[in-house]
Amino acid sequence: MVLWVFGYGSLVWRAGFNYDERVVGYIKGYQRVFYQGNTDHRGTPENPGRCVTLLPKEESICWGAAYRVSGKDSEELVLSYLELREKEYDVRAYIDFYTVDSPAQPALRGVLVYIGSQNKQNNKYYLGPAPIEDMASQIARAVGPSGPNYEYLFRLEEALCEIGCAEDELIELANEVRKLLGGANGANGVKKLNGMCTHHVQKIGKQVNGALAH
Repeated sequence: MVLWVFGYGSLVWRAGFNYDERVVGYIKGYQRVFYQGNTDHRGTPENPGRCVTLLPKEESICWGAAYRVSGKDSEELVLSYLELREKEYDVRAYIDFYTVDSPAQPALRGVLVYIGSQNKQNNKYYLGPAPIEDMASQIARAVGPSGPNYEYLFRLEEALCEIGCAEDELIELANEVRKLLGGANGANGVKKLNGMCTHHVQKIGKQVNGALAH
């Protein structure tokens, strides 16, 4: 048996489980957004943090990493781990996964992804959109068992840059948080990060341009 898991948040930089292969790529028809509240890792019930979820959006793509886990025992172990780690996400979906080398046809089909839906009856942790200043303030303040919420944001920003898939909206949010932190954690560093990412993002953008039409 083979299990593929798609990570678009903390799984991009820390899988937390043993895997046989890691592939960088993207899914179609979804946008990464900081709309999911978090009370068990990067926040508390009294002061929830904000983590990413996926919002259906036509013509959008979301970059991340897919992990292959082989063998029944390994698959069961990983699923048990993920069910606990992602317990505040109410949807388990199986989605087609694409790569730079396969933009028109899925490189993988039926890749597992955890999503926090907009249905507040099923997902009590969903916070939804807010002005960027409000989201930044919440992220700057929230701290949970896994650490500060801003660390989650900054590490995701860095991880996406490292795979050549930086996102303007995420960088803008990170910069707003840095302002509130008084320049801590590298306010100048993000300028260097932006420049370092630009070439890779433009290159990948050209390679997948037109893929959404398929």
